[in-house]
Amino acid sequence: MQTEGTSTAAPECIQILRIFTNQFPEAKITSLLVLEEAPPILLISIGLDNGCVYCIKGDIARERITRFKLQVEDVSDKNNISVTGLGFRVDGQTLQLFATTPNSVSLFSLHDQPPRRHTLDQIGCGVNSVAMSDRMELIIGRTEAVYFYEVDGRGPCWAFEGEKKLIGWFRGYLLCVIADQRNGKNTFNVYDLKNRLIAHSLVVKEVSHMLCEWGNIILIMSDKTTLSIGEKDMESKLDMLFKKNLYTVAINIVQSQQADAAATAEVLRKYGDHLYGKQDYDEAMAQYIHTIGHLEPSFVIQKFLDAQRIYNLTNYLEKLHEKGLASKDHTTLLLNCYTKSKDVEKLDMFIKSEEGAGEHKFDVETAIRVCRAAGYHEHAMFVAKKAGKHEWYLKILLEDLDRFQEALQYISSLEPSQAGVTMKEYGKILVDHRPSETIKILLRLCTEEGESSKGATSNGTYLSMLPSPVDFLNIFVHHPRSLMEFLEKYTSKVKDSPAQVEIHNTLLELYLSNDLYFPSISQENGGDPLGARTRVPYLSRARSKEKLDAEGDADTHKIKDRLERHAKGLRLLKSAWPSDLENPVYDVDLAIILCEMNAFKEGLLFLYEKMMLYKDVISCYMQAHDHEGLIACCKRLGDSTKGGDPSLWGDLLKYFGELGEDCSTEVKEVLTYIEKDDILPPVIVIQTLSKNPCLTLSVVKDYIARKLDQESKLIEEDRQSIDKYQEETLVMKKEIQDLRTNARIFQLSKCTACTFTLDLPAVHFMCMHSFHLRCLGDNEKECPECAPEYRAVLDMKRSLEHNAKDQDRFFQQVKSSKNGFSVIAEYFGKGIVSKTSNGSSDTLRSGTSSMNGF
Repeated sequence: MQTEGTSTAAPECIQILRIFTNQFPEAKITSLLVLEEAPPILLISIGLDNGCVYCIKGDIARERITRFKLQVEDVSDKNNISVTGLGFRVDGQTLQLFATTPNSVSLFSLHDQPPRRHTLDQIGCGVNSVAMSDRMELIIGRTEAVYFYEVDGRGPCWAFEGEKKLIGWFRGYLLCVIADQRNGKNTFNVYDLKNRLIAHSLVVKEVSHMLCEWGNIILIMSDKTTLSIGEKDMESKLDMLFKKNLYTVAINIVQSQQADAAATAEVLRKYGDHLYGKQDYDEAMAQYIHTIGHLEPSFVIQKFLDAQRIYNLTNYLEKLHEKGLASKDHTTLLLNCYTKSKDVEKLDMFIKSEEGAGEHKFDVETAIRVCRAAGYHEHAMFVAKKAGKHEWYLKILLEDLDRFQEALQYISSLEPSQAGVTMKEYGKILVDHRPSETIKILLRLCTEEGESSKGATSNGTYLSMLPSPVDFLNIFVHHPRSLMEFLEKYTSKVKDSPAQVEIHNTLLELYLSNDLYFPSISQENGGDPLGARTRVPYLSRARSKEKLDAEGDADTHKIKDRLERHAKGLRLLKSAWPSDLENPVYDVDLAIILCEMNAFKEGLLFLYEKMMLYKDVISCYMQAHDHEGLIACCKRLGDSTKGGDPSLWGDLLKYFGELGEDCSTEVKEVLTYIEKDDILPPVIVIQTLSKNPCLTLSVVKDYIARKLDQESKLIEEDRQSIDKYQEETLVMKKEIQDLRTNARIFQLSKCTACTFTLDLPAVHFMCMHSFHLRCLGDNEKECPECAPEYRAVLDMKRSLEHNAKDQDRFFQQVKSSKNGFSVIAEYFGKGIVSKTSNGSSDTLRSGTSSMNGF
């Protein structure tokens, strides 16, 4: 062969191979078939009119060939033994050869040596009536039909009447040139066997050859003309089929041509629309189901929303969920279909068929919501429990079914963290109906119960990981008594909770409140007594009496309960503020407010005393007019030797002075303590008590007499001290005057330091001490004997000058002294406080005071 050239160029012959030899005698060739096994190895099969098939195998160009002969028909039978057709069948490594004669159909297994012959049929065919399909089947055309043969014999046949002059195969189509005996014309038919239709039919002239090359069918006529027939594109074929309503054929075509899924879905949709228009809804839905994944579901759903088509719609929605393409709206619609049709069996299958299947094929919350709205609570609970939607499960149990005990059991089975979340959400309902059981669950969540097996201990780190009781306070909003029980049990189990302050604050509020809600009493007192009175007066009076008795018992019960709670509150106030703690384990300000709001005197007294607010303590007794308790409190808190505040007695005296009633006994006792600690001057005492018109002079007579006697003694002592100081002052003045005006005569003969006879040089001091000059050393200006005393005086002077500038110290001494006037007098006496030169202001306040010299 030669390379590609012009259309007029003739192929070049590169090798001539003789077919017939001495071993292979010459005969008429009736058929020829070439197979390229593996280049350049060729297998040439030549059918002859003597019933033999000559086979040449090998590299023809290099003449490396082998020859062998196959006997198709018995040589003894000379009639109708010519080979009319050949066909290779290659199946993996297996190579087989079909051979036909007018009387038989044979199959040779060429991989066997020698090749074995197997007769498939005792009826053969004529020349040009043999072809091979793309499924490696032998096709034989006879007058009555077209037959297909496989390796095990004759297979299906197609009854096409007429003489089959030519048989061929092209892209899955069967090609036949059939001679019509009635009109003598030849018809070329293209059969689509899969779809059982004639894809093309054409009247042709006498056809001598038929080729399938270059994507076309080429018919060569006897008059040397050719006819080329091409296959239309897919779109054109489908349009033509749609116009003829051949949707089934169109579907088969796109499937046989292995078109993409979108194209197939479009054909199915058109077919479904066609069937829907013919009101064949079941079949239409069957087509629409095949389009799932490519066709928008809303297009189909809209068509079948009619209640009469609910079965078809249900079927479609089920398929959507099976393929995992359903949305929340689709789930809602499907469940509504089940519930409206009351098809519980299918609903069970849809909801419960995925037991252990992993992920759901539908939106869980949507399914729960729809089942719940339709009254299928068990189904909704099943889905919620399986999907771990604890909130929904409990919502149905509590709000729809009122199965409170079951809800509590379910919460107990949850993990602690999840149980805590559910209790926060549904705890109010549970406390309403099952308070005791709810409190047990809360205690288990908030304490280390059940965790001891894990080796957990009650410490701050572990407790901080547990839910806090404070998180659950809101669920007891209508049940303060249950809240009180819960917190009491918790505090008895946990002593070092991180939320101890908040818990104690809440307990104090519960303990100190005057009234708690009593639902049982309000229910017992409910009813309509007026209606009963109208019907039976006597019975009405009896019931009224019973009601009054019940109210009296209720009031008694309330009082007793309040006293018990107040006692608990006082115990909590004391136990949560032990003596070793500076601050209590509760909010002091809140506790004071609660005690004041509920008139809880004992609690206020304890808190004020712990906070050292002694004046507030006695204020409580004053408000209660508890004179005995007031005096006892002042005895305990007004003792200065024990760290008390003596000024409380002054406040107490003021209270009795303004009381406006006879309280002579109490005043006398108070005056005893005031006199004992000298808390108030007598003048203040008289002025204070004079405001009470009910008190007589006899109350203070003894006190005044004792104070006057005491004051008289003090005045006498002060007078004596004055006389003594005046005499000393006169002596000092005289001595100073003498030093200034008269000479001093030093008559000492011995040195004061060494006691040896005094000789010159000597030093004499005005204090009448004399020293050798050598005994004084470097200090000649100061007497060694008088210097320490003089220095002490100077230090005292400097200290007094410094104190004169320290105003804060002065006022503090005045404030803390029992007699502030004495402090001022002392400052004046020491010369610390004096007037400035201009006499305009107090030097102590101006900060420019001068000191008198000593």
